[in-house]
Amino acid sequence: MDIGLERPDEGDLRLPVCRPRSMPALPQDCWSVLGIVLVLWAMGCIQSISCKAKGIRESISVVEVKASIDPVPTNIDESSSVVLRYRTPHFRASAQVLMPPILKKETWIVGWIQACNHMEFYNYYGEYGMSSWELPDLLEGKIQAISDSDGVNYPWYGNTTETCTIVGPTKKEAKFNISMNDNFYPSVTWAVPVSESSVAKLTHIHRDQSFTTWLVATNTTTSEMVTLQTIKWRMKLGIEVTPCKPLGQRAKLHEPSAQEQPQILNKNEPIPTSALVKPNANDAQVLMWRPTDGPPLVVIPPKYR
Repeated sequence: MDIGLERPDEGDLRLPVCRPRSMPALPQDCWSVLGIVLVLWAMGCIQSISCKAKGIRESISVVEVKASIDPVPTNIDESSSVVLRYRTPHFRASAQVLMPPILKKETWIVGWIQACNHMEFYNYYGEYGMSSWELPDLLEGKIQAISDSDGVNYPWYGNTTETCTIVGPTKKEAKFNISMNDNFYPSVTWAVPVSESSVAKLTHIHRDQSFTTWLVATNTTTSEMVTLQTIKWRMKLGIEVTPCKPLGQRAKLHEPSAQEQPQILNKNEPIPTSALVKPNANDAQVLMWRPTDGPPLVVIPPKYR
């Protein structure tokens, strides 16, 4: 077998020299393919760096989330001769969130956003009629939900324990807790709200409201929004009133003695645009008087027009 040895002439005492054959030249197409591979490899490295920055939304994790309504009945307060007050149990939500390092100069806010999906708030005055707190756009089906923000820090429910702000760039992951609570503490007049009389005529209070609460992370630099968790909850109550009885003995809680506990959904629900912008429920609600006979009357118009 020829292995590329130079054979010496006869009588030549020099040792044979081994010279390996030179590598065959690669065709031009092969070099082109190799160049393309190297370019793609380099681009892959650059893209992987970019993906790390874009992957924050996928890397935010909810370590723990809790939601409950205090297992206590609604408290009724008859200390005023003008209004009946009641205080419902609190809805409470809390979450522990793990935020990955933020590689860019950008700001993220993680917090609670809440919206009202349904509201029945009726105060009955026997044969005279009823007053009703209403959300017109929600009642007429123009929107799916209305913001329940504090009215200042849209779209957030609040800006103390309800949110956490992380300013990038950061080198380490951040773990933090955020929490919120909500309940009702209204005043209802004993007398017919459109009457000059102060005689108690209130006979019944009915309230049934439903809410959706979202745990959300928002990039304030890019306006990107990530929904991390969705909670559904409802507050119901019925109070029977005997207006002819002495003050302090008129009202009695009819239902329920304990509220249904919130639902933490396995699949997140989208956030309607109306839940993120003005007006909030407090500014949009209107108090109507709906007499047994005659047309309805606006008692308190909405703050937001």
